[in-house]
Amino acid sequence: MTNDRGGTVVLEQSGSLRRPKFGALLHSDPGMPSTNNHNDESYSSSHRHSIAYDYQHRHSSGSAAMSPGNFETSSAAASPYAMSPWNQSSPYAQSPWITSSPFNPFDEGTHRNGLIGSLVREEGHIYSLAVSGDLLYTGSDSKNIRVWKNLKEFSGFKSNSGLVKAIIICGDRTFTGHQDGKIRIWKVSHANNFKRNGSLPTFKDFLKSSVNPKNYVEARRHRSVVRIKHFDAVSCMSLNEELGLLYSGSWDKTMKVWRIANSKCLESITAHDDAVNAVVAGFDSLVFTGSADGTVKVWRRELQGKGTKHFLVQVLLKQENAVTALAVNQSGNVVYCGSSDGMVNYWEREKHLSHGGVLRGHKLAVLCLATGGNLVFSGSADKNICVWRREEEGGAHVCLSVLTGHTGPVKCLAVEEDQDSGDTGDQQWIVYSGSLDRSVKVWRVSQHAPDLRQMRIAEHASNGKPAGAVRGSQNRRQHSHQS
Repeated sequence: MTNDRGGTVVLEQSGSLRRPKFGALLHSDPGMPSTNNHNDESYSSSHRHSIAYDYQHRHSSGSAAMSPGNFETSSAAASPYAMSPWNQSSPYAQSPWITSSPFNPFDEGTHRNGLIGSLVREEGHIYSLAVSGDLLYTGSDSKNIRVWKNLKEFSGFKSNSGLVKAIIICGDRTFTGHQDGKIRIWKVSHANNFKRNGSLPTFKDFLKSSVNPKNYVEARRHRSVVRIKHFDAVSCMSLNEELGLLYSGSWDKTMKVWRIANSKCLESITAHDDAVNAVVAGFDSLVFTGSADGTVKVWRRELQGKGTKHFLVQVLLKQENAVTALAVNQSGNVVYCGSSDGMVNYWEREKHLSHGGVLRGHKLAVLCLATGGNLVFSGSADKNICVWRREEEGGAHVCLSVLTGHTGPVKCLAVEEDQDSGDTGDQQWIVYSGSLDRSVKVWRVSQHAPDLRQMRIAEHASNGKPAGAVRGSQNRRQHSHQS
């Protein structure tokens, strides 16, 4: 179905797309060199942030339904693409959350997770999402920001600043972070049209800073730049609405702190030794940053003199693999971290941010994370979305389902509460997933859905098969591994 603006709404996508060379899937920017080696450790530090979670602007044609776990190839003579897990079959190829299984004891009176619909507009790969009220914002490499309402295109606006890597909504203003290092500000008019309302930093502040040599810092290639402006891609942003602060992270290794009220840059912090891939404002005035240098750092906002400043208070993680995504569960006070090795680590506030465990559900890099209630969603380069539930007793996690259907890496996620769940007693969430397959899929997820282990045990019991082996394997795969 095509609306008057050209947007397309479909229920499901099928079929295969043109298959690229495997090496081309491992980088995003046209200027980056291609390679056929997909071992993270073989790349130089300067390219790790791009390789880990951005992909060449082409389609992939791997299986549309894939499962958690790790694959091992048996043929050394196979081609790189044939050896890739992108092209492997899956025991969950017929996921009960996408298609009906021959026997499902949870059909009657049981809440299910599944696809509502897809938004497709053949103009670019989806790199960023944001949801506010009944509006969904999508950013792509076409430089367009589309606004959707009720699965139909509602409005939109275009920036000349390149690929849209991050979107933040604050009241009537929209902040967009771009590949060229710019942060644009947009404001909606009475006719639902969006107009540019400035940038960060403001032109006035930039000129004022540029006349003072002390405001310059050395950038790559021995080039000096003004400290208050990002000189590389703005990869992530996070909002502390209560304090009126916006945090931006960039491939220039810095985190910048902005006061929303007057668009002032309050701080510019060289936060990491490599690209900053994720930033999230958390609890207790803490800010968390993740980087291609393999670390997750904790920053605290504290008083200093007449103002405030962010100080490094803890390093949660230090590893070889790039950190690609962060999320904070505000209600449960849990910090989640996704990495290029497909793992999701987490830390718990009530245990003084001690390491809680690892969620092992993906074969390739985790590209995005989102939370809702006691659920956490992880999107990956393996084209899948794992839905995890944190149990109230003990804090262990179980995998409720694996949402399949994308034909490209899942690059971004957004979650909102399902207002139609009513007084049923079951908390449900609407999940939006953006992919490099050029589509946004919309899912409904129940917080009380049975997990995959329960489903497999019930199905094997119905067939008269022993459930012990299934129980053991599923426990190892879907449950978090406590440290």
